[in-house]
Amino acid sequence: MSVLEEIIHSDPILILTGAGISKESGLSTFRDPDGIWAKYRIEDVATPEAFQTNPKRVLDFYNVRRSQMNNPLIKPNKAHTALAELEAFWPGGVLLVSQNIDDLHERGGSKKIIHMHGELSKSRCNNCDEITYFQDNLSPESKCDHCGFIGSIRPNVVWFGEMPLHMELILSELGLCRLFLSIGTSGNVYPAAGFVQEARQNGAFTVELNLEKSEVGSYFHESHYGPATDLVPEFVGKLRDLL
Repeated sequence: MSVLEEIIHSDPILILTGAGISKESGLSTFRDPDGIWAKYRIEDVATPEAFQTNPKRVLDFYNVRRSQMNNPLIKPNKAHTALAELEAFWPGGVLLVSQNIDDLHERGGSKKIIHMHGELSKSRCNNCDEITYFQDNLSPESKCDHCGFIGSIRPNVVWFGEMPLHMELILSELGLCRLFLSIGTSGNVYPAAGFVQEARQNGAFTVELNLEKSEVGSYFHESHYGPATDLVPEFVGKLRDLL
């Protein structure tokens, strides 16, 4: 059964995106064989314990990630802009839930976004929880502009062992959407990997757009494999044709 036979334009859409959509813009993924976790130990740079033990090493790691994201050569691709177009024209509403900590969706034009793993363009104070837009390098000597505490500033990203952000809202929206679309995700990082089952149990039509079948690919009603820059604009075009 095709998604075109299932979805009407008054239905809300929830879209989950992963590293695959940003890879085509030139950003390194974390889990590919040549990705970031092949070069760094998670325990050394992406846990609260690592930050407590060696804050400079952790902050330097994310300073490099931020510098890469802000490279003028790194730009939103056709998949990012197609999702922004979908949000603009779909009457039922579109919510974008991203596992990515980059800002390519925003730069591509999307407005309604939940970054469940945080945002590299922001910092957070461990002392007062103040979140600040921040593009400079962080160091152990960085001072919180809100509470004045020194040494408590960290990237506003979710580390291993921490709870993803806005989970209550995401689960609520998974219960309301009629189309669940997963783009560029590996399907091996939870809780995001479980979203397709949650959406499907609540009656949503589920579609995977990915370079290859994900770990949870069997849970989707419909799957299409190839580059996101090809698949996403094509799929958005099919949804536009429903109007």
